[in-house]
Amino acid sequence: MGFNDNSGDIILDSVLTDEGRARLARGDGSFKIVKFALVDDEVDYGLYDKTHTSGTAYYDLNILSTPILEAFTNNSSAGHSRLLSIPRNDLLYLPILELNEVFDSATKRYTDGMFLVAVDEDTEKSAIGDDTQGVIFGNAQAGGTYVRVDQGLDTTEVSPKRPLDPDLKETHYIIQMDNRFGNIISVNNQLSDVAAAKVSFVDDDNIATYALSLNTDGIGPKFGGGPGFVLLNTVTDTSNLQTIAGPRGSILQFRIASSVELSTSNYLFDQLGSTATIEGVANTKFIDSYIRVIGATTGYRLDIPVRFVKIP
Repeated sequence: MGFNDNSGDIILDSVLTDEGRARLARGDGSFKIVKFALVDDEVDYGLYDKTHTSGTAYYDLNILSTPILEAFTNNSSAGHSRLLSIPRNDLLYLPILELNEVFDSATKRYTDGMFLVAVDEDTEKSAIGDDTQGVIFGNAQAGGTYVRVDQGLDTTEVSPKRPLDPDLKETHYIIQMDNRFGNIISVNNQLSDVAAAKVSFVDDDNIATYALSLNTDGIGPKFGGGPGFVLLNTVTDTSNLQTIAGPRGSILQFRIASSVELSTSNYLFDQLGSTATIEGVANTKFIDSYIRVIGATTGYRLDIPVRFVKIP
């Protein structure tokens, strides 16, 4: 839902998602709103002007006058920046999620700022997959680039030797991606050790949601004794392999396996994608998308751009 006009009387525009309409249509009284989230997607806090010559009442005038989007039902397009209530009043810094592209050459993105996912064997063996930075082997599912997200306080004002408070440390993560394009897998370099993350649910927009936790998806035998999806960051020095400058919490790491449909068919590429010359390979088919990572404790979100590619 959203406010159409905030210049005078407040008009509340409320719409239901497809799931909400389906439940309301039952007509059995089971439709009840028990949870809701507040968001500030349209707010640019950089507009706050504490130097305004007319006084404090005008500091936030530009923010309050910002036009608000009309409500729409596509849940994957709305509610990106949810508001979070924190009872503590002694926090000077809040933890963030940040891509770590300095830990290893295998964690760097492609030069255009995206991760490339080679969806079939031919693409992996082409110039695109030939030792190219930022290419995830979506068909082989092992080796190559992987995504690493670090969590913690990114400030030099607090030493990384200090432990991150337990209530600020992420031990659970939520990953969302388009289920038509692929799925989330672990970072093992031997295919026999690779594990696929379990899908919690797929919504009406084909967005798959994965819930990963330290207890169930950390280091364990099912990953061949190697690291799983979520692990604690125990490094306390100022190593140039770290992207979080202050106290560190946890690490999320994963690869992306391409879907069978992308690997064996051009249908989705023709319907949703385009073509370009990539690494000298002309007419390479591609689909741009993103992977959303959400910290379950703090609600911090990070959108990671990915490009699924396939040679002609």
